[in-house]
Amino acid sequence: MLIFAIDKKTYVCNMFFDRKDLSNAQLLQLHRSLLYPRLIEEKMLILLRQGKISKWFSGIGQEAIAVGATMAMQQDEWIMPLHRNLGVFTTRQMPLRKLFKQWQGEQDGYSKGRERSFHFGSSDHYICGMISHLGPQLAVADGVALAYQLAEQNKAVLAFTGEGGTSEGDFHEALNIAAVWDLPVIFLVENNGYALSTPTNEQYRCVHLVDKAKGYGMEGVRIDGNNILAVYDTIKGVREYCITYQKPYLVECVTFRMRGHEEASGTHYVPSSLFELWQQKDPVNNFEQYLQEQEIITQEGLQAVRDEIKTQIEEELAAAEKEKSYFVIDTKLELDEVYYPHQQSEELLNVDENDASEKRFIDAIKEGLIQSMKEHEKLIIMGQDIAEYGGAFKVTEGLVNIFGKKRIRNTPICESGVVGAALGLALEGYKSVVEMQFADFVTMAFNQIVNNLAKIHYRWGQPADVVVRMPTGGGMGAGPFHSQSNEAWFAHVPGLKIVYPASPRDAKGLLIAAINDPNPVLFFEHKALYRSLTERVPNAFYEVEIGKARLVQSGEDVSIITYGMGVIWAQQYAEAHPEVDVEILDLRSLLPLDYDAIRNTTARTGRVLILHEDTLTGGIGAEIAAWIGEHCFNMLDAPVMRCASLDTPVPFNKALEKNFMAVARLEKCMDELLAY
Repeated sequence: MLIFAIDKKTYVCNMFFDRKDLSNAQLLQLHRSLLYPRLIEEKMLILLRQGKISKWFSGIGQEAIAVGATMAMQQDEWIMPLHRNLGVFTTRQMPLRKLFKQWQGEQDGYSKGRERSFHFGSSDHYICGMISHLGPQLAVADGVALAYQLAEQNKAVLAFTGEGGTSEGDFHEALNIAAVWDLPVIFLVENNGYALSTPTNEQYRCVHLVDKAKGYGMEGVRIDGNNILAVYDTIKGVREYCITYQKPYLVECVTFRMRGHEEASGTHYVPSSLFELWQQKDPVNNFEQYLQEQEIITQEGLQAVRDEIKTQIEEELAAAEKEKSYFVIDTKLELDEVYYPHQQSEELLNVDENDASEKRFIDAIKEGLIQSMKEHEKLIIMGQDIAEYGGAFKVTEGLVNIFGKKRIRNTPICESGVVGAALGLALEGYKSVVEMQFADFVTMAFNQIVNNLAKIHYRWGQPADVVVRMPTGGGMGAGPFHSQSNEAWFAHVPGLKIVYPASPRDAKGLLIAAINDPNPVLFFEHKALYRSLTERVPNAFYEVEIGKARLVQSGEDVSIITYGMGVIWAQQYAEAHPEVDVEILDLRSLLPLDYDAIRNTTARTGRVLILHEDTLTGGIGAEIAAWIGEHCFNMLDAPVMRCASLDTPVPFNKALEKNFMAVARLEKCMDELLAY
């Protein structure tokens, strides 16, 4: 017990160490593991001042949490750390020389210079790298835990967040999913009092963050995060609980950040008395004092360990400097590694067209799902009301009777959490299909898709084997929030693939291809086509090539480049105007685009109209028009024209919606183009 006074107030600081059945050797190992990141940090702060690293998020004063929690987990259990958890990386034995290269942005660091500090992961060490948005880490842990559960493995997963992160919606979604699905997840909150500069009294109104556990129907505990034995023993026990009872658990670790949020931000907003108080609770100093009191090690022994680790650090940094090589910028490599390498199977692309039967658009999608579920035992389908109810549009109706509720999973209404869980499944080698009830609702999962799924392979080589099904489009009088065409939002994001079929045959083949592809794919399916479109569809398990357009019909007068419902509109125009020799190109894939097909149709007709249901400004048509103008200008006999929907939200009234749609202006646009 420590008793001291600050500002005429007396403080009592208890740091009771209970070794339980730990041997002296284990205690000394805990000490070494605790001291190692502290000494690394002290060195990094020197190098930061010397300009040898550009930024540093210090965990000084919080090391006991990262180290103790990591040592309580098994080596092959995933951990989702944040930027102040150096102890996770060092306790998992990641070489300092390579970590140093990572912090310097070197090419032979863990992210090849593409990411900063601790925004990276390593599947070899079962560490999933964070993104700056903090909260999304938690839902990824849900997916890993689900994978453990499905594989009947006695494992748990550990996810870190800070007290500031608990204010994010992702915190709620992740804890709610874990509770509802009974997942073995340890949610660890490092409550260090400040989210950058915002104190806890401006973050939440509950007395303690652990009080939130009850609201989710889970157990929780609040502990001294500066006491390494308390952290180690608690997480060890909580891990056993999570595995035994297949339940999540919330752990609040009370601690303090002795440096700024990052070094440039400073600490001027923190009362100096708090630093004096928490200095007395330093996790390293207190544990070393305990080891001496128990005669486990002497002061001389402690100094010897410190000197040995300092020497090791210097040797590792010297080795990193010696191994430093010239940074080679390879543009082709940068572009190639946006996606996980994948080659579609020639066997699946060459299907027997004679063995086919008439299928509606919706039936083709359903058959693609069923055949994929049979092909991939580790494929999971998730979404709102998709099990017994069969989904909002009945695409998954009956699937739960075939595959059971473990694989056809109803989800709470939390799109971000579910997409994050899908990424967590991918970490353990699972595939997943997530159904958005309406494409409009994907806004709730936007961050997970564009920042987590899309970038993870480029950042640290981890594939995101996830398909997001997106029932899209208007024409049904459903108003502004159930009718949007939002494919262009995502076409700007490197790392995603976007497909948008316009026929039952393509719907099945592209969906199977998307599921087989280990990269994240957004699969847009127009709601108005579900039951209005029928054609012969091969019965076999087959693929349609992603990134390959389809020439719907040849022509010499004008090319209509389109996709989705636009294909139907173009065909209707061609039938109504036999005097015009119309060529129709169905893009099918919007990312990547088939530029060869775009070039070829432009060369054949010299006149191009780009037609899409999406609004005009910033649509896919703008990108294609710009590309044609840049690369095919000498082939054109007229300016490239766009026919798109009005730049307004989608109106509810059917007459207004009809006027909104691009097809309302198709005749006029074609007349202008042909008359040029």
